[in-house]
Amino acid sequence: MTTSQSVRSPVDDEPILTVATSSRALFDLEAGNGVYEQQGLEKYREYQIEHEDDPLEAGEAFEFVRKILLLNGRLNRRLVEVILLSHNSADTGLRVFNSIEHHRLGITRAAFCGGESPWRYVRAFDCHLFLSTVEQDVRKALQEGVAAARLLPSPKISPGDDMDDMLRIAFDGDNVLFAGDAEHVYLTQGRDAFEKSEVRQASEALPVGPFKRVLEALHTLQRMFDESEACPIRTALVTARSAPAHKRVIQTLRKWDIRLDECLFLGGQDKAAFLEAFNADIFFDDQQANCDSVAEIGLVGHVPSEAQAVNA
Repeated sequence: MTTSQSVRSPVDDEPILTVATSSRALFDLEAGNGVYEQQGLEKYREYQIEHEDDPLEAGEAFEFVRKILLLNGRLNRRLVEVILLSHNSADTGLRVFNSIEHHRLGITRAAFCGGESPWRYVRAFDCHLFLSTVEQDVRKALQEGVAAARLLPSPKISPGDDMDDMLRIAFDGDNVLFAGDAEHVYLTQGRDAFEKSEVRQASEALPVGPFKRVLEALHTLQRMFDESEACPIRTALVTARSAPAHKRVIQTLRKWDIRLDECLFLGGQDKAAFLEAFNADIFFDDQQANCDSVAEIGLVGHVPSEAQAVNA
């Protein structure tokens, strides 16, 4: 139950893409969280104040955030913005902002919610994407019509370790870029009915899914790079679909006027090896089994499909 939101034009350096991240997704807060769980809120507050000048280590979302903010320097304009949304109070959250400064991340806006869930502010900040480690917050954001994903624990990468600033983002199809109507046919009526339905509707665009707006923003950013220079953004569709169900996907992307750099139609093969070959910085999928497999080799965001609202 949301209204359509289109990608804004690059006027007056307004952000083309706005990403919100929770503090626990951006930084490793496990030590402080242990203090909170074992000793309570006041001891947690004392701990964070005592350590507020000690920089926090990178969390799951750190390297993705670092790379996406580098686009502003490449474009010489502030067209990508990252917002910090935190369960912390401003008092205990000072360490988080000190760590942002230490790591030289260009994050200036934040909401510290004093123990309350921060998902309520994703719409107010006009976010395209919300990344969190808390599933309930992700579900609430999806219900508000904002693309959101729960980040799973993944192999730790130290900031800048890969020495590669190319931003590679991969998406699943149904329930992520597209709504789940077609997959519902597959789950309730079987593969044959699904394929017949997709062949019959091959020329009809698939309904919009929650991550279409994210892909649209990325495509707008890609088009801002001159053809003579290498674009630092690369996108991929990695889907269990195969022929003949691939045609409707291609027709849909044409009607959206959106280009994906790579489309992998895997016909049910495990996705992890393909995402490793693509060298994805992050992959978004609604299937928990796929996410668990990919999390062994890289960062993955689980998109709980049963919580989605169509963001048309």
